[in-house]
Amino acid sequence: MSKSFSAFGLAVGAVVLTCLPAAAQTKVTNEGISASEIVVGTHQDLSGPIKGWGVPVSNGMKMAVEEINAAGGVNGRKIRLVVEDSGYDPKKAVLASQKLIERDKIFAMVGPMGSPTVLAAQDILLDAGVLQLFPLTAAEFTFKFDPAKPQERLKFNNLLPYVESTRAALKYMMEWKNFKKPCIMHQDDEYGKNVLDGFNQQLTAMKVQPASTTSYKRGASDFSAQVAKMKSDGCDLVVLGAVLREPIGAMTEAKKLGWDVTFLGATPTNVMEVPMLGKEAVEGLYAASGFEIPYEDTAKGKVKDWLVNYKKMFGTDANTQAIIGYNAMMTFAFYAQKAGKDLTGQKMLDSLESGEKFLDIFNSPPTKFSKTDHLANTITQVQQVKGGRWVLVKDNLMF
Repeated sequence: MSKSFSAFGLAVGAVVLTCLPAAAQTKVTNEGISASEIVVGTHQDLSGPIKGWGVPVSNGMKMAVEEINAAGGVNGRKIRLVVEDSGYDPKKAVLASQKLIERDKIFAMVGPMGSPTVLAAQDILLDAGVLQLFPLTAAEFTFKFDPAKPQERLKFNNLLPYVESTRAALKYMMEWKNFKKPCIMHQDDEYGKNVLDGFNQQLTAMKVQPASTTSYKRGASDFSAQVAKMKSDGCDLVVLGAVLREPIGAMTEAKKLGWDVTFLGATPTNVMEVPMLGKEAVEGLYAASGFEIPYEDTAKGKVKDWLVNYKKMFGTDANTQAIIGYNAMMTFAFYAQKAGKDLTGQKMLDSLESGEKFLDIFNSPPTKFSKTDHLANTITQVQQVKGGRWVLVKDNLMF
């Protein structure tokens, strides 16, 4: 804490302090709060390799903001969302975060996109006292924090974590299908490492040796070498630490080789675009999941209305990513509302750690945080592509 801060005390837009059990102090910004609005920021991939995630996520967030503001805002304050394009590039994510903090004076970063990009910018946020809320990555660094490092307390995640969900889905598949030679193809970054960790941890617990481990560079499009290696190694189950295009590419390559093997994707694989774009190539693909994907022709009630309204607003069908973006902003608004009319960083942090439950309209597991656990839940599903859409295979899985 600076001498000038000590001398002049708390002022509008300054930093407030809150106490941790070990007497360490966490600074939380009050920037972005005025009598009429709350400014929040996000960085998304709107132009890079996972724009199929970033565009609908940002759309879902915008839709939520419009609904919240139309209903009177958060205790009378309207939310102003500032969206920056990272292109799924860590350097651009850093620049975007600096701009959001220094120029836009954001109160919180909500739903930023991607493991490598969120990791690159995370310390910039925490050092500025900006809350990092519900990022679009389930990597462990986004919710695990060391009490001896007080700024890490500003991290909260409401997504199913990669390590735990991979372990749960892999355990289920191994026991259900009696696989003997599992292998993994993972993205060569923080996200892929988390899936690899879950894979290795579960196989160690089951006393099974992996038949093959191979990786690919982020943004790669040719997986012929990886698939040929796994086929040569005799794999009977392929775990994919992949996102959207890569599962399609890997399964297409396997079919070219006449290799009939079972594929299991990590949670980012469980999106509508995979069966929509992959078509016959991805029939039979399994994936870990946090909630059932709704389809407009079978949805009911509030979910049906939401899907119809999204399509009217953006001219395209809503998908998993849009739901996640929408929920990120709705979750922020829920806890900001609970923080009260006299909103401050301190009160927002207290609200997040209060144990209050947020329930969405999509029947997802409840979001709930405490002072010691900033991860919402670890309940995993397994879904499978059948007839060009995802269907539930197994629910309520734990490793």
